[in-house]
Amino acid sequence: MPEGHTLHRLARLHQRRYAGAPVRVSSPQGRFAAEAAELDGRPMLGAEAYGKHLFHNYGPAGTVHVHLGLYGVFTEVALPVVPPAGQVRMRLAGRTHWTDLRGPTRCELLSEAEADAIKARLGPDPLRRDAQPQRAWERISRSRTVLAALLMDQSVLAGVGNVYRAEVLFRQGIAPLLPGRALDSVVWKAVWDDLVTLMRAGVRTGRIDTVADEHLPEVTGRAPRQDRHGGEVYVYRRTGQPCLVCGTPIAQTELAGRNLYWCPTCQPA
Repeated sequence: MPEGHTLHRLARLHQRRYAGAPVRVSSPQGRFAAEAAELDGRPMLGAEAYGKHLFHNYGPAGTVHVHLGLYGVFTEVALPVVPPAGQVRMRLAGRTHWTDLRGPTRCELLSEAEADAIKARLGPDPLRRDAQPQRAWERISRSRTVLAALLMDQSVLAGVGNVYRAEVLFRQGIAPLLPGRALDSVVWKAVWDDLVTLMRAGVRTGRIDTVADEHLPEVTGRAPRQDRHGGEVYVYRRTGQPCLVCGTPIAQTELAGRNLYWCPTCQPA
């Protein structure tokens, strides 16, 4: 599932390409056809992301809410428009580009109040300038739930996925199974600030890189990471490989249906 930086990149891209001008909206697949007909030819007022959710604002006509889920993907192409291939849920066509959306978990037209209700259910997003990290801290500091689970709870913290979760815990030397209420407030601030830094870098580059300069392949002489997710990371999907800092084999377990990665030495219980 794409993490928050991917949705923020999409929001910025769609803001540049479509906002402020009429947009042709269609649903070749048909599952969004009635809603597309309501929007077709109207100007998109803006695009924004909140956590793993994308919103296209069409003013009084409503807001398109997209959650990509596990299989959703946007395809971005320069004009001219070509016939759709595969199951295209929503197609946008503007002045210079067109965009196809396939396989999302959610693609729906909402009222402003309904869109606001979704945002209200989410925790603070490290990539939003209106974020209030204290809201997340209030939840975490009272919880017996382990921190690794809390960081993935979108009602606690929006936009953080499995990669950022594993990497920020490693970078801060925190055992993933530490209960939230055992976390010090100073350490929480360091976690939040680190997430802001890492995720902003992800928006700029389109990939997740979490490794400090001194641990990069060109410095240490190790082979670059080979993984379809891309990016240089410390623990994510490196089970059994030596820690880049201490050499201990990276550990893995399952937590709440997701793989969890950590270094037993750098993140002692």
